[in-house]
Amino acid sequence: MNPTEIERLFTRSDGSFLCARWGRPIVPVVFGVADETLAVLKGAVEAVVALAGHKMAETDPELGANYLVFFCRDWDELLSVPDLDRLVEGLEPLVRRLEAAGANQYRVFRFDPDGAIRACFAFVRMDEQMAQVPADVLALNQAVQMILLWSDSAFVGTSPLARAPAGEGEEGQVILRPDIAGVIRAAYDAALPASAGDASHALRLSARMGVLQ
Repeated sequence: MNPTEIERLFTRSDGSFLCARWGRPIVPVVFGVADETLAVLKGAVEAVVALAGHKMAETDPELGANYLVFFCRDWDELLSVPDLDRLVEGLEPLVRRLEAAGANQYRVFRFDPDGAIRACFAFVRMDEQMAQVPADVLALNQAVQMILLWSDSAFVGTSPLARAPAGEGEEGQVILRPDIAGVIRAAYDAALPASAGDASHALRLSARMGVLQ
């Protein structure tokens, strides 16, 4: 993946560039799924965090949990979640925008003073399209999209996942694309800052990917 392709992953639709990684251990909590699906989701988070060389924890001393994932059937359900409006400012207008757009997922990030990711709130509406996605694929996709602050258009029309080759008559396992995995590993390299708002950061990411290979 060349610097231009990397830059595109972190350049938002308004033209601004921002790449940020987590600065504190990740503590996930998932709402609205069965226990067996919960295990799949947490397993995917653990795998992606390990890939990044980052850490997880049982609790965040300030927030308790800092990666909250909410599954719902309708966006209106979020309005009845106790205290969610205190965690996500402007929750009701957000719900109305998601309804109007026909969206099926959305993420809200919070940041520490140094620009590192402090918390992530992920919302997934299980519409007909999402209901057809296998749990392991859905879980891995959500984990990938929380591990860095990607552009809002980074995976529009494409996916961070791929299907590995399989034997004859078999379907290959869904995995993280190697190039995206390389970007994640590079972004968590201690030699790079936790947050960067200049597109030249893509050059540094590209260079670190070369070193890590």
